[in-house]
Amino acid sequence: MFRRRDPQPVRDRVREFLSPRKGWQRGYRYLGKRVQRLPDTPHRIALGFACGVMASFTPFFGFHFVIAAAFAFVARGNILASATGTFTGNPLTFPFIAGASMWMGARITGLHVQPPLHGWSFRWLWDNLDAIFIPYLVGGLLPGVVASCAVYFAVRPVISTYQNRRRLQLMERAKQRVHEAAERRKAAKEAKKALKLSRRAGARDLPG
Repeated sequence: MFRRRDPQPVRDRVREFLSPRKGWQRGYRYLGKRVQRLPDTPHRIALGFACGVMASFTPFFGFHFVIAAAFAFVARGNILASATGTFTGNPLTFPFIAGASMWMGARITGLHVQPPLHGWSFRWLWDNLDAIFIPYLVGGLLPGVVASCAVYFAVRPVISTYQNRRRLQLMERAKQRVHEAAERRKAAKEAKKALKLSRRAGARDLPG
């Protein structure tokens, strides 16, 4: 139903993923508004978003949504917010996330990977999977926890402020509707009263 009429070539899809035509800033602004409007408490929304950030620091690429949802379910955070939080891991941030995780993981586990002499290949990645995956997994824990905690304390007051402002706006609109309804009733009552007076005056003016 929502598919493109003309299928987009793989090359164009990759380019769009790496560099969206509408820009990353607009995308982040849209995600921010979606998170703010989620119908839940600020704590649960911020916690769910933080779970998504934490999942982005794991090497399970392609499963970040599932991992974030599992984290949010266990922590009793908002699952939709956790899905949104995974977008903090993107082509702009993954080099820094992977670099920090691998650097820290190599120092914790003592596993170091020497770059290939003849270029990168899937065969080389497969042969060195343990030396890449384990440091990434272990090393991503600390920066992931730090980033998710920072995000939680940054997002929660923003959501709280938005919800309070939204609540006040709804109250003002409700008061305005009540006031307008009262004015309409008052106007209708005055019109009815004026009609009765005019009828009485007309009845008195009739010849006896």
